[in-house]
Amino acid sequence: MPVNEIINKIKTYETIIIHRHVRPDADALGSQNGLKEMIKQTFPQKNVYAVGEEDANLYFLARMDQISDEIYEDALVIVCDTANTARISDQRYKIAQEIIKIDHHPNHDQYGDLLWVDTTVSSTSEMIYELYKSGEQFFKINDNFARLIYAGIVGDTGRFLFPSTSNKTFRYAAELIQYNFDRKDLYNNLYRVSENMARLKGYILSHFEKSSSGASAVKLTKKVLDEYGVPAIDTGKLVGTLAEIDGMMAWVFFIEEDNIIRVRLRSKGPVINELAMKYAGGGHPMASGATVYSWEEAEQLFNELDELCKSFKEI
Repeated sequence: MPVNEIINKIKTYETIIIHRHVRPDADALGSQNGLKEMIKQTFPQKNVYAVGEEDANLYFLARMDQISDEIYEDALVIVCDTANTARISDQRYKIAQEIIKIDHHPNHDQYGDLLWVDTTVSSTSEMIYELYKSGEQFFKINDNFARLIYAGIVGDTGRFLFPSTSNKTFRYAAELIQYNFDRKDLYNNLYRVSENMARLKGYILSHFEKSSSGASAVKLTKKVLDEYGVPAIDTGKLVGTLAEIDGMMAWVFFIEEDNIIRVRLRSKGPVINELAMKYAGGGHPMASGATVYSWEEAEQLFNELDELCKSFKEI
């Protein structure tokens, strides 16, 4: 585990720019901005930035820095929670002097000069807290760091329900909640939905179909999204809608955007990240994303998902 090397790089560089994946979730923002907070608290003289596109629904977690290309000269870039280079938000990371990858997804794209990848942990936020623990003798943290890291862990463990939640995850969470931040407010912000979103959830529950293998597909066309007044970017909160349905083995949401169809895959058994990789995506064995460019291609992907479920049930 190259933690000591990462700590030495953080000590060495005067400018550090932290990236994460496009369409950020709580773990992406929590790990990215938690790391920024820790470095700034420990080394207030350093120039530390968190960059990438923003989602207004996540402003409550953190806002991004706007920086010029020149700042990347002689800088260290740390990319958090991003499995492959195509998903790194703000592709200027390439022009930095050195790149570090910190991630908990399968390491199919081994980019960077220094890599710390651990697929056994719940989240990249948990890894950032582990980084803190490894350098606890000199790293400084504060309430906001704890808030960000806790949010990332909660988000990527599904409120501690997913199998990736370990004894260590609970132990770290117990340490983090000793800091002064409003957990109730954090949960409310993470899981609140608008009335339009609630009605779209009703549409999903009324229109889903499940194959005999336990596979399901939900198509959210632009027409449907416009009808319910829900932007495509907000639909991530709805992917778990089918999780509690009896007999559901794996499901896919197809979300139509201007030129592509966004794919969100979830599973309760069959490994789906290899299927996602076939369609310009990737992720975790039980939670992945991909992209298709026509409804015919979407149908093909679903048929493959259906076959995965059939094979899984036959084992």
